[in-house]
Amino acid sequence: MLLIGIAGPTLLPHEHAWLTARGVAGVILFSRNYANRDQLLSLVESIRDVAGEDALIAVDQEGGPVQRFREGFTRLPALARIGEVYDRDPVEAVRLAEEHAWVMASELRASGVDFSFAPVADLARGNAAIGSRAFHADPAIASELVQAYVRGMHLGGMAAVLKHFPGHGSVAADTHKAQAIDTRSLDDIRRDDLRPFTEAFTAHPEAVMMAHVVYPAVDDQPAGYSRRWIHDILRNELGFQGAVISDDISMAAAGVAGDVEKRIHAHLAAGCDLVLACFPDVVEEAISALPQPSEASMQRIATLRGAIGATWAGLLDNPQRDRFVARITALDH
Repeated sequence: MLLIGIAGPTLLPHEHAWLTARGVAGVILFSRNYANRDQLLSLVESIRDVAGEDALIAVDQEGGPVQRFREGFTRLPALARIGEVYDRDPVEAVRLAEEHAWVMASELRASGVDFSFAPVADLARGNAAIGSRAFHADPAIASELVQAYVRGMHLGGMAAVLKHFPGHGSVAADTHKAQAIDTRSLDDIRRDDLRPFTEAFTAHPEAVMMAHVVYPAVDDQPAGYSRRWIHDILRNELGFQGAVISDDISMAAAGVAGDVEKRIHAHLAAGCDLVLACFPDVVEEAISALPQPSEASMQRIATLRGAIGATWAGLLDNPQRDRFVARITALDH
């Protein structure tokens, strides 16, 4: 199935047809789709009017450098700030991770958005694309904070998506711009980068997003195109039963599979349930390439729908939210 990007803050006529096409599960929103909270509510309503109440609406609302909705939402600090707290006060950092997640999730749910692609479970080891988006370089610390973040998202009525499996943080290249190759052995990856994912599975995240990184000691294909990573390791060895999501098919590192049609087919053949087509200029071709979605994928994707959330007025009347917002925003001061 496909999660698509749309052009702007309102639905265009041709985008109505996209939303009703076979295999389109919903929309991923970006800063280009956001002006203010009232506009967002109107856009969400129009998407559901066209695509139905079960359509998924998602966004990247991690905090720090990746927060698509800013004006009118709490300015969320980067996850690395929480990792810094952990170095001096682990208990406080775990509490902050849960609170950060709850604020993020509850604000999006009050705005009709089902889920954010969060948390980042990668290690903070110098990757150009990850940077301050990751909690920590230490696998044990990252693992503990990722689990806390998943708990906080669930308390906020939101499904969690761990990214970028099996770990994007230990390779230098930015996959938005270039191919990334991680030459380490599977044993090294298991010991370090996989640990936050495998230990966070005990918190029952609903999905993982795959990395567009090649790990040649395991497979010569990027992880999102790799049946070895998805079927053999993630599903069979680690026992993960949730949804598997590709990263954006427009990223430079995705190009190794060929054109858009070949990228779609490669992701689905490897075992992805949901493929991201974030830029409108690839959506038509991506929809044309979609086969009939499997029942198993549809069931796994359904778990990403948000629980009933508070209204924005209800959030503003919640003293707990005031405390959480004050505590997490203080991390940037």
